[in-house]
Formats: sequence, C-alpha cells, structure tokens
Amino acid sequence: MILRAALSVVLVSSLAGCVSSGDSVSMQGDKGRNEARQAYVQLGLGYLQQGMVEQAKIPLRKALELDEADPDTNAALALVFQSEMEYELAEKAFRTALSGRPGDARILNNYGSFLFERQRYQEASAQFQKAAADNLYPERSRIFENLGITSLELGERERGRQELEKALRLNPRQPRALLEMAQMSYQDKQYVSARDFYERFSLLSGQNARSLLLGARLATVFDDRTPTANHGQQLKRLYPGTPEYQQYLSEQ
Repeated sequence: MILRAALSVVLVSSLAGCVSSGDSVSMQGDKGRNEARQAYVQLGLGYLQQGMVEQAKIPLRKALELDEADPDTNAALALVFQSEMEYELAEKAFRTALSGRPGDARILNNYGSFLFERQRYQEASAQFQKAAADNLYPERSRIFENLGITSLELGERERGRQELEKALRLNPRQPRALLEMAQMSYQDKQYVSARDFYERFSLLSGQNARSLLLGARLATVFDDRTPTANHGQQLKRLYPGTPEYQQYLSEQ
C-alpha cells in the first residue's frame, strides 16, 4: 500500500514536470495539442487517485481549454464530480464523453457504476450491456461482474448468476463475484460449492460484515470450530451495530 502511494506521487510529479515543460513551448498543430491534453488528463487522474480532488481540476480545466468536447477529459471530470457528490455535473460530463465516443467500454462501465451508485439499476444495466459488447476490452470481466450484481439488485437472480459465472471464467480472481456466488450457493443449500467460493474469496480479500456472516453460517454447517472459523467473534468486535451481527445473534 505504501509502495503504491509512493509510486502515485512519483507519477504525478513526473506528469506535472512534463506538462510544465510543455507550457514553455508553443504547441503548434494538432499533435502538440493532443499530447498536451492527454498529459493534462493523466495528471488530473493521478491527483484523483490520490484523493486530491481539488488539485485534479486544475489540469483538467487546461485540458478542456484545448478541447472542451474531448471524451477522455469529460470522463475524467465525471469521476471528479462523482467523488464530490456533484451528481448532476457528473452525469452531464459522462453524457458529453459518450456523445463523442459512444462505444467506449471504459466510459460506459464507469457511467454504469455511477448509475448503480445512484440506485438507478435498470439504467446501469443498460450501460454495462453496451460496455460488454466490446469483446476486446481488457477488463471485460469487471463489466460482467457489475452486470451480475446489478441483475441481482433487479431481482433477476438466474441472469445474475450467469453473468457472475462468465465474469469468473474471464478472471477467476474477482472477490466481489466470488462472494456473491458463495452467497447464492449457500442460499441454494449447495454448501460445498459455497465453501469453495468463500475460501477463494477469503484468499483475495479482507472480510466485511456480510462475508463474516456467511463465514459463520458455513462454519456452522461444517461444524468448523477452528480459530480461523470464529467469524461470529469478528462480527461482534468489528461490526457490532450492523444488521449482519443482529442476524448472526438471532441464528445462534
């Protein structure tokens, strides 16, 4: 984690140096302007990844001055506004980005995630489906994971299962999809499958209240009394006021 943060600082510093150098040279022609705009966008995203939201706006404003309709700039701005909970501005920026590049899977996926956050699940699903149409998108597994979770929110359980299974075929190391599959398998009384999914999830991710409750239930099913199976105590210690802990207590 510390190494990743340090690398982010180096990245932002390097980009800032590049952009500053570019400012001192007259940008002649489309190529120079495009390169400068791309550098501004990357600098803005670098700041955003570090949580420096206000600083991110400075290079993105300069990118807009070079091309106010640029999809990458508007997509980055949308993420900035989303992090600030400026939801109307975020949606406007997403729509501007997609008007210039309607088939961009990355932008579609980010817009779908924004709509999911706003609990607009039907609209989110539509965006994820458009994104999934790009067979060459390198993070297509993430899109199917998002589609599956959105389908579950819409009450489309079997469809959600199929989409999550496809996500895991594309990339078996997706904790969120693994936890959802473990939960569904437990609900269907497929306890061996549930434990398999849950163990794979646990190797890839830290626990949360929902996963600890499932872990406690699986430990009960398999009569697992080892220290590593003591999910109930972890729930009590880490999430005492949650519905998951209250549910755990009611099941004892």
